[in-house]
Amino acid sequence: MKKTTRKSTLLGGAGLAAAAALLLTACGGGDGGGGEGGAGGGALDGAQLTAGSKEFTESVILGQITSLALEDAGATINDQTGISGSATVREALETEEIDFYWDYTGTGWVNILGNTTEDVPEDLYQAVADADAENGIAWLTPAPFENTYRIAVKQDFADENGLQTQSDAAAFINENPDQARVCAASEFINRDDGLPGLEEAYGFEFSEVVELDLNLIYTQVGETCEFGEVFSTDARIASNDMVILEDDEGFFVEYQGAMTLRQETLDEFPEIADIMAPISEALTNETMMELNGRVDTDGEDPRDVAEEWLQDQGLIG
Repeated sequence: MKKTTRKSTLLGGAGLAAAAALLLTACGGGDGGGGEGGAGGGALDGAQLTAGSKEFTESVILGQITSLALEDAGATINDQTGISGSATVREALETEEIDFYWDYTGTGWVNILGNTTEDVPEDLYQAVADADAENGIAWLTPAPFENTYRIAVKQDFADENGLQTQSDAAAFINENPDQARVCAASEFINRDDGLPGLEEAYGFEFSEVVELDLNLIYTQVGETCEFGEVFSTDARIASNDMVILEDDEGFFVEYQGAMTLRQETLDEFPEIADIMAPISEALTNETMMELNGRVDTDGEDPRDVAEEWLQDQGLIG
């Protein structure tokens, strides 16, 4: 069966709600004023910084967490979170349109620094931080959570066909091309550490690739597609009765989250690293899945979720 790719314009109720929330977040609605006497202690009084993020929920939440923490230390933040595409937000950082955003070690290693998914260094964070320092970009101490690409299927589909690993799926797809559709977002479809590399590594090819907005994939697995691209810290995996296929060949690179900013910004405001260190340390896999779920499943506003979490942790005043 010849592989086809089609772009769907499907937009359901959940997708509309998520898109609206992200649009409101990206628009920002003006600057956030810095506070006095918070946990940050006014260390950034007078600083004016522009926050960025990618368009998906986790990245927006991280952008809001960072913005609120820096505001608490006295900074004034211009909210430009919700930028579409990894390459676009990175370019915005390099061209000084934004001052910071959170990225992932795997993205840094492959997409920014131009390496392959093979021969990945043991200490990936340090390798990325050292190499990107030559580009004038600083990677702060990473958080303990890892948000990797994965392929997922409905639990009943996995049970019926004995699918536990990506190797199981590759064998199934090669034998059953009529049940080999994958729903995926544009970036995953085109990244070397995404769909093309995955198919090559496991020796299979999906019969059809359905391009969807990332927020729609979770509800369309089992409907439009048998398989779907997901992020491992996304709470919608469980809420949609999906199961992640084990990457038994270790194709996917580690995607540990870390705040990135230009070195010149860090040199001007070195307090940023101290402010963010305890915040990053508290962002575990379980925490990120909970925060993501409050936005994607419960419909809460990303900034509200970020603020409540920071306050509950005693990380802002």
